[in-house]
Amino acid sequence: MESQRKSSGEEDSSGERGSLHTWKGYSYSVTPERVLLSRPVLQAALGTRHGVLLVEGGQVYSFGEFPWRQSQVSEVGPLKPVLESALSGQRVVAVAAGSFHSGALTEDGGVHMWGENSFGQCGLSSLTVVPNPTPVAVMDPDTSPPHTIRVLELACGEQHSLALSAQHEVWAWGSGCQLGLVTTIFPVWKPQKVEHLVGRHVLQVACGAFHSLALVRCLPPQESRRPLPDKCGQCNQLLYTMTDKEDHVIISDSHYCPLGVELLAEGEARLGPGRSPPLGLLSSPSEPLLSSHTSASAPGPHPSITEHADYERGRTVAQNGEVLTTTDADISASGTDSDRGVGGAGSRNSPYPDDQAVKEYLKKQSDTSLAEETAKMTIAGASFQPPADSLDLLTSDLIPGVMPVTTSSALNNLVSSCASAVGERVVSTYEALSLKKMINYYYPGIGGVAGVPGGVPGGFPGGPAEVRVRLEESMQGKKSCSTGDIREEEAEGLSRRLSLPGLLSQVSPRLLRRASRPRVRAVPLTPVGGLPEAGELLPSLQTEVWSWGRGEEGQLGHGDNLPRLQPLCIKCLSSKEVVLVAAGAHHSLALTAQSQVFSWGSNSSGQLGHMASPTTIPRLAKLSEGIRVWDVGAGAQHTLLLADGDCYQPILYYSGQQVREGVQDTPQDQTEGYSYTQQPVLLPFCMNLGYVSGVFAGGQSCVALADRNIMGFIASLHELATAERKFYCKLSSVKNHILRPLLDLESLSTALGPASTVLLRSLVRCYSRLCHLTGQHSASLSTNLRRRREFKSLVMLEHASIFLDTYNEYCCSVGNFLVMGGFQALAKPSLEFFGKCPELLQRLAESSEENIPLSDLLVTLFYLPMRHLHEYGRLLFKLGTCFEVSSVDYQKLQDGCSKFEALALHLKRRRKEAEYTYHFWKSFPGKMTVSGLDSLRKPRRRLICESSNKALTLQNSGRFSVNWFILFNDALVHAQFSTHHVFPLATLWVEPIPEENTGLHGLKLISPEETFTLLACSSMEKAKWLRSINQAVDQAMTGAGQSGSGAGQRAEPPISRTASYTFYKDSRLKEATYEGRWLAGKPNGRGMVKWLDGRIYTGTFKNGLEDGFGDYVMPSKTLNLNDHYQGHWKEGKMHGIGTYKYATGELYEGSFQDNMRHGHGMLRSGTLNSSSPSVFIGQWVHDKKTGYGVFDDITRGEKYMGMWQDDQRQGTGVIVTQFGLYYEGAFNNNKMQGTGVLLSEDNTTYEGEFSEDWTLNGKGVLTMPNGDYFEGSFTGEWGSGLKVTGSFFKPNLYDSDGDKGRAVKLGRLAVPPEEKWRVVFEECWMRLGCEAPGQGENQRAWENIAVALTTSRRQHRDSPEMNLSRTQNRMLESLEFIPQQHVGPVTMEKYDSIRRYLIKACDMPLHPLGRLMETLVAVYRMTYVGVGANRRLLLQAVNEIMSYLARIFQLVRFLFPDLPEEGGAIPEPSSDPQDKKDSNCADTQLESPKPGRVVSSSALLLPVLLPRLYPPLFTLYALEKEKEDDVYWECVLRLNKQPDVALLAFLGVQHKFWPVSVPVLGEKTEVVSSTKDACFASATETLQQISTTFTPSDKLQVIQLTFEEITKEVMSSLEDNFLWSMDDLFPVFLYVVLRARIRNLGSEVSLIEDLMDPCVQHGEHGIMFTTLKACYYQIQHEKTT
Repeated sequence: MESQRKSSGEEDSSGERGSLHTWKGYSYSVTPERVLLSRPVLQAALGTRHGVLLVEGGQVYSFGEFPWRQSQVSEVGPLKPVLESALSGQRVVAVAAGSFHSGALTEDGGVHMWGENSFGQCGLSSLTVVPNPTPVAVMDPDTSPPHTIRVLELACGEQHSLALSAQHEVWAWGSGCQLGLVTTIFPVWKPQKVEHLVGRHVLQVACGAFHSLALVRCLPPQESRRPLPDKCGQCNQLLYTMTDKEDHVIISDSHYCPLGVELLAEGEARLGPGRSPPLGLLSSPSEPLLSSHTSASAPGPHPSITEHADYERGRTVAQNGEVLTTTDADISASGTDSDRGVGGAGSRNSPYPDDQAVKEYLKKQSDTSLAEETAKMTIAGASFQPPADSLDLLTSDLIPGVMPVTTSSALNNLVSSCASAVGERVVSTYEALSLKKMINYYYPGIGGVAGVPGGVPGGFPGGPAEVRVRLEESMQGKKSCSTGDIREEEAEGLSRRLSLPGLLSQVSPRLLRRASRPRVRAVPLTPVGGLPEAGELLPSLQTEVWSWGRGEEGQLGHGDNLPRLQPLCIKCLSSKEVVLVAAGAHHSLALTAQSQVFSWGSNSSGQLGHMASPTTIPRLAKLSEGIRVWDVGAGAQHTLLLADGDCYQPILYYSGQQVREGVQDTPQDQTEGYSYTQQPVLLPFCMNLGYVSGVFAGGQSCVALADRNIMGFIASLHELATAERKFYCKLSSVKNHILRPLLDLESLSTALGPASTVLLRSLVRCYSRLCHLTGQHSASLSTNLRRRREFKSLVMLEHASIFLDTYNEYCCSVGNFLVMGGFQALAKPSLEFFGKCPELLQRLAESSEENIPLSDLLVTLFYLPMRHLHEYGRLLFKLGTCFEVSSVDYQKLQDGCSKFEALALHLKRRRKEAEYTYHFWKSFPGKMTVSGLDSLRKPRRRLICESSNKALTLQNSGRFSVNWFILFNDALVHAQFSTHHVFPLATLWVEPIPEENTGLHGLKLISPEETFTLLACSSMEKAKWLRSINQAVDQAMTGAGQSGSGAGQRAEPPISRTASYTFYKDSRLKEATYEGRWLAGKPNGRGMVKWLDGRIYTGTFKNGLEDGFGDYVMPSKTLNLNDHYQGHWKEGKMHGIGTYKYATGELYEGSFQDNMRHGHGMLRSGTLNSSSPSVFIGQWVHDKKTGYGVFDDITRGEKYMGMWQDDQRQGTGVIVTQFGLYYEGAFNNNKMQGTGVLLSEDNTTYEGEFSEDWTLNGKGVLTMPNGDYFEGSFTGEWGSGLKVTGSFFKPNLYDSDGDKGRAVKLGRLAVPPEEKWRVVFEECWMRLGCEAPGQGENQRAWENIAVALTTSRRQHRDSPEMNLSRTQNRMLESLEFIPQQHVGPVTMEKYDSIRRYLIKACDMPLHPLGRLMETLVAVYRMTYVGVGANRRLLLQAVNEIMSYLARIFQLVRFLFPDLPEEGGAIPEPSSDPQDKKDSNCADTQLESPKPGRVVSSSALLLPVLLPRLYPPLFTLYALEKEKEDDVYWECVLRLNKQPDVALLAFLGVQHKFWPVSVPVLGEKTEVVSSTKDACFASATETLQQISTTFTPSDKLQVIQLTFEEITKEVMSSLEDNFLWSMDDLFPVFLYVVLRARIRNLGSEVSLIEDLMDPCVQHGEHGIMFTTLKACYYQIQHEKTT
């Protein structure tokens, strides 16, 4: 970076960075000496008489006196540092210097120490001095094995050293109580963890000569709310006690634990000279000091009064090592009881000190003025007023960094036990106290700044009959409070004992009123936990300072001179946003984010920067107004401050001892003759040093690191940091001087009203976030200047969104408050507070105008932060100019600059909008009295334009009508004289009307329910409104109005959009709310409608109507359930495939048309255990069963398969029952009426007339199972008595066979197979775009298939519950392409690909063919499963399959028109047909044995269809062949008992075919007489596979393979040219069939015979099949004798 920059023209143009300047004292004659080193210095550290320097590259130099180096040079002048060669191999990243020892920290977190080691401060045992840097191991002994701790920071004192680990824990070694370790054995040679800070996030450590400081991040709120322990961790005594007096109960937490006082003699520790007995002290050490305007009735302590009290009464150590401070500083509530002793235990009870005692005590402890002020205390009244001058610089932030806890477990337990003792009234008062506590939680402060009137009086009203209560304010206070705690918010009531006089019979009504009074400040002014997005990017401002060690000079800041063995929080700094701590020899410094310096400790030379006393508590250093300090250094008796001056070049201030040459070693106690500063003085030479980036002090020396301004880059970085610090101070000033006092005004909520109060809360919250972010950022920029001085780590560049969002949110909240007239309402209470001359407001608002209204002043003040965005942009641009235009850095800075500038412009527009809207509402009542229009005033609503100047009128409006149009950012309002209507912008479309034909400047406005035309007075006005409406609509949709820069807007918003709307006119949708996609004023696309009566439709819309797939829920009025339809819609009606679940429990799945069941569908009624469960599947016309259908009446156990009309059985049909009855014939009016055939299970048959169900009536023939029959007239019901009038015939044994054949041929009176399921096929044709089967265009059909697949796929993607498997998805993708085979002559190759396409299509339910297949399978199973599994239905079942094949083949030929018709031939390919045949034979099982020279529907379609229909079909075959199969099976079982040789002989197999040896487990084994199931084993196994195949062609393939296996086995023992004759083959095959043991061989044979492809009946397969059939009959009739 340096190489590419030139000097910007200063005196010294060397272009250096990190130059080092050193000096002593502060007189005008002092001139710093420049230390010349080859590399820039990054850090310096100073001891008493030596110093250590870290330079770029990680090298370390030392200068000064080195008494620990006897052999080498023991003194080096500061101008000639020496290199520490022992560290040359290490890359050092930080250095530290104690009084007489030094430390260095390497990149990997290792520690090196050298110098004086008498007290173990170097951490190396057995050495009194360490001459050269030596590694020191910081090991964690708690881990196994102990692992090395990585260190982030080092600090060194006189006899001790501290290290901050990467886990943000503190490790210490050396000697003295300043280690903070629980030990009395010194020195501590090995680094040990400071257990008291474990669990806290330590940010920085600093060491004084004999004391230590740590900067700690506050605990997050949830951690700080842990319940408190009930007992002291050290001495195991109760922390709380309860004393029951005769008229009241005293709850006390006056526990004493001696930790921290061990260093003093016991008597001195208990009672110092001139001190009152400990329990007689007036107040608690942890109580706050009060602001000067606090009410006189508020009791309060003073540090000097209670300096020592801490240790007498308050110290407790909990088990985890945290100090708990508890006190009993209670003031008796009743003035009349002033003589009463204070409740407590044993000897520790003592009366309060009288006036005189307090005065004497004050005289001893403090200056006269303080005593005079404090003498005003009235002990009996328990009120005292501390002096203002001692407090004006100590006012604490009202809201602590950590919110106080509301309760503590021990106190709760105590109060509840109290309640049991003294009745419910105690509890009610405790609730009142909790309420008070709750209010303190949200409004912890008492308002105002010191000296400003209007603060809320602290404490509860005093009085004899009133209760004074104080609950502990925060857990931090409980844990580790110090006397220096000056949190103002704790001033509201200081009695720590809950005194409950007279069983609380007279709880003050004022107390309860006061406790429950609503106040505005429910929002902390410091956001708890900071900004969530900022996370670890920015330094924390919610910090605490902890101190420990010796305190004789007050350097610990706890308000006393006592030592502390363990770290203790300095409470008064907890809310001060400390970002840096520094320790001199005997004094301490804390630098805050607001650029203030707090100092405490020794002030012998004025090093604290103020002359106020006591110096035992932190006070502000006195600096002129506008001086902002951002780095500090502390030496032995001086302090060095680095601050912002008038320009961007930093300035230096010095406070402390003047150093004179030659007398440097004067002892500290002889400094009276030396001059020193009363307050910090400016060092005149600082402007000559350049841009100072850091200061360091130690001993009597001072060091400054400075940079020259390289190409303006350094100056720009400083300017950015300075601007941010200045801005933060400004924001804090507004927060402290304006916001806090205003929020504490009692009249505020009444002046604002509830709505504006909520908005003010939001505004305060956003302001706090912005303020907090700025504070964090300014601290981050200061750190960057002290360390890196580069721009790449700037958070505002890397994470600009945090800043942009915070500003956006803040601007929005100010605008909302302004629009609702909040500032106007705020003016009245402000006037009461600021008076008639609001100079403070004017100064903060930077307003120079005279007589500006207070409300305008407040608006200006709150919009002030927006200006800072321009400042960001300007400074980033300025930084950018330091780089080459083409560089990445330049581009990065330019991008950042443009972001902030764009937001600044956007927010400026937003402000204008808010002000315009506010003025509109302000002047609104005078314009028009439109009823209810004021209800449109909403915080986020902004006015864009309005037509009160008659610029816009409604076309065709009446002459006297009033039409006023108001365009807001979310709605267009049409106001008439007495009414108004609101059109939401998201559902408003505007289009200009062409002017050529009308000559009018018209705009057409379309809303979901209205379309109207507006006329503008000119084309300019028309263009303005058109642009305004379009932009407003666009912003309302994109939300650009609420965020972003609003740049790049479209000319007009999209015509299609997503929005929500509630209808108010439309009869069908009245009061229904639609949410979803719109197109030009109509719902279009996916959306949801909710009606008020509970109906909900979710799905697609088209042109305002339900169209496409949708889900509809309709509550049933009678039942407490819903009707639910899921399926397709068309023009607002159910149309297409869908599922309807009725509230009654019925379920319909199928086709709809015009909201009615129409087409093919299935209705399930009832459940199996309900009164009448049934299932109907078939054709519907206009909601009624009409056409062919199957009805399964589960209750009666009947199934009807036949024709219907108007929900009644009409025409021919078949009924089967579970008892085996079978009827086929005519039906009329839902009854068996007309000619029919009835068969019973035992083959008794009646053929004739019927009149009712199962009732014979008329002529007919009744045939018995043995052939006897009646002929005549029959009447009566089947199964009960029949009346017969007619003749009985018994056929003669000698009658010819022709006469015997009276068996009825079934199926003649049933519905013909081609008439069945006609509607299913019609629907498939319709899906292909054909009006009737075969009539339509082939190309259109293919397009329809592609469309159906794509839409179904999209629909399935949108509804996850319908998701397809990955295989189906892949299949779907391949089906979406129209195959090329559908045109041109069909070759074998094309035939093959058609076959493959059909397999895929039939597997995919979204394809029309797949859907058809699915439906056919469903209806087939529905027909022939259950009661339908009746053997008499076999013929119909087979015919139905043949009819399916024919009809599907018709569809296939329509799609592939060049496919030959049934039985047609495909021309032979030119290659050898034999090869083709072989390759096809080896193809999948779905191929027909003849590879397809002849086209047949069964070869093409049975492989797809039959596997799905196989179970019901094969069941029918098994029932039909049951008797024959039983005979066959009995014979198989009998013959299979024989061994192989016997069976072969029995069957007459020729000896030469008998196998000699057979393979058993891979080895040849001789066949002996006992061998069983070994011969022809492979052929047997092959034949058994016939039961695992479905189609006849596959079964024939198995038979063929069986013959081949037999041949193979026989050939091994015979010559090659052997040929089978049927006589030889049959016995062998018969043996294999017997050994195969196929259970239902008769059924298999019949299935093959019925469904076999006709073209293979006479070929090789035909002969083999005939052989198998012959074997089956042979086995049935086999004689085994």
